[in-house]
Amino acid sequence: MSSNPEPITVRILDREYRVMCTPEMRRDLMESALFLDQQMREIRDGGRVSSMDKIAVMAALNLAEEVLKLRKGAEERRQRVDHRIRDLAARLDQALPED
Repeated sequence: MSSNPEPITVRILDREYRVMCTPEMRRDLMESALFLDQQMREIRDGGRVSSMDKIAVMAALNLAEEVLKLRKGAEERRQRVDHRIRDLAARLDQALPED
């Protein structure tokens, strides 16, 4: 059962943001905020961009690219597993005597 959302403050690139979050999701939210903060700091400290908006967009693009790669990899693995299962099922059908 999910609890009611509560306001939580996260700090990203020296700015505080209040976000509503259930107690069950608090740890994940905090880890996500820390990860995003690290990504944005790397972009800022790399000197590639300086405005907060551009840093946020660059971080979002980097994270979106990573998510899409992970999704593509998961889909490719799923297809390989499905193919292997179908192959094994066909081999079992051939190996088992018919009733």
